[in-house]
Order: sequence, then structure tokens, then C-alpha cells
Amino acid sequence: MNMPFADACEQNKTFILEAIRPWLRGKVLEIGSGTGQHAVFFAAQAPDVTWQTTDLADNLDGIRAWIAHAGLANLPEPLELDVLGRWPSGEWDFAFSANTFHIMHADMVAACMRGVGDALAEGAAFAVYGPFNYDGAYTSDSNASFDAFLRSQDPASGIRDFTWLQQLAGEAGLVLADDIAMPANNRTIVWKKRTL
Repeated sequence: MNMPFADACEQNKTFILEAIRPWLRGKVLEIGSGTGQHAVFFAAQAPDVTWQTTDLADNLDGIRAWIAHAGLANLPEPLELDVLGRWPSGEWDFAFSANTFHIMHADMVAACMRGVGDALAEGAAFAVYGPFNYDGAYTSDSNASFDAFLRSQDPASGIRDFTWLQQLAGEAGLVLADDIAMPANNRTIVWKKRTL
């Protein structure tokens, strides 16, 4: 079976693990697992968690190939997830997504935040990795160029603004827990579900 490969995953996986490790526990839901490389690495480094991959149907075969190759007991078969549709049942102890918000359309990002807010257990966290704007401004020239490229491919895609994401998070019952600078002008933003 063909195993898709993304150079970016290999370059950023160690840095992302360091950022999210304080929040990793129990049942983990990854939204938009892509190639599956992150899932295999994180599951191997955190054997005490169960890492559930998800993605659109077209990407599941590649994820399955990585999971089969890894042979890890804490890495079950991937689930299909369209953020605009039905979400996996149950409560999750941590949710994670990398390099997805700038590809998703705005309504998908909003749906993702709502879905995570519903899916997380009380006090659980959601970490999102990728490029973000702040106060409507790019954080680097490379991010500005990347955003122009994204919008040339799909005008509804593009780097999302932190202030807007904060608004969505609040509406979904999530509060900011951390905002971590990462290599290559990326960030890892962590929100935590409010305790009642």
C-alpha cells in the first residue's frame, strides 16, 4: 500500500510534540490527519494515549498504510470526519489539528471549533498548529506569500486571524490556555474547555 509522505511533518513533528506534550492524555482526537505521519510519531512517543486519526474519505487509505506499517496498539483505524458533518461519538481528553485551518473554508473552521467544543471532556484541551495572523497582520513576509498562494488556489482558503479564532473558541466554550511560537513562523495555539 502506498504511504504518502510530507516533508513538513518530518521537520515539525518533534517541535509540535514538545508543545502539546503537557496536554496529551487519554483519548486523543486528531482532526485532519493528512498523511498519518504525525499520528504515528506522536502515538509512538506517548504510548499511554490512544491516538484516533480522522480525515476526509479520500485520505484514509494513506493513513491506514502508515498505521499498518507502525503496528502500534494505541493507534486504531482512522475514522472519516467531515467537520461539517457528524463527529465521532464519545468524549475526548485532547484534540489536535495541524495545518488545517488555512485550508478549510471559514464555515469549516467555525464548524470545527463548535465540534471540538462539543466533543471535548470538561477541562480537556484543543491544540492547533499552523500559521496565524494577529490583528489582521501577517507575522512574516513568508506567511504573506503563503497566504497569497493559498488564495490563488482557493479564494476561500487562507491564513486565519487569531482574534476571530478567539471569538469562535469563546462561543464553543473554550478559553485560551497557551500560544506558543514555533519554527518557520508557525504557532501552536491551545484552548481548554471551560469547567462548569
